[in-house]
Amino acid sequence: MKTTFNIAEKGEGSYRSLAILRWVMVVIFVSFGIQKFTLQSAQGIERFITNSPFIWWLHVFGLRGEAYFLGVTEFAIAALLVAGAFSPILSALGSFMGVVTFVVTWSFFFTTPGVVVWSLSTDPIAWNLTGEFLFKDIVLLCVCLVLFLASLPQSTVRLRAA
Repeated sequence: MKTTFNIAEKGEGSYRSLAILRWVMVVIFVSFGIQKFTLQSAQGIERFITNSPFIWWLHVFGLRGEAYFLGVTEFAIAALLVAGAFSPILSALGSFMGVVTFVVTWSFFFTTPGVVVWSLSTDPIAWNLTGEFLFKDIVLLCVCLVLFLASLPQSTVRLRAA
């Protein structure tokens, strides 16, 4: 039995419309990547990196270096997603890397001090603007997850109706 991965652009029906998600994520990863090359962004993400149990080690590259590393990674994900329009394995790899990216960034919601104030009193979850900013990553995580699952062989995941 031959295992074949899938590409949304070559699909049919509602499956084909998943291609829109791919290109939106390409735009998002390119724009996020560009931002990482500014001093303002490097300074803005420093506290997330410092408190992260996953990427704390990036501090070895210095303030600008850690941002450049993340920017290049985001460009690589965008490139894999573009290539994924032609290669199903690259589609799966790029979307999986997107999932990992947003799992890590969404973890900042819990690991960065001051983002969320947990309380059993009047407001059980009160977050500031940073928390609101990070909360959107749930949607981006889900988009990458849908793209990843759609790239897998039909024998692995049954997303499309017969």
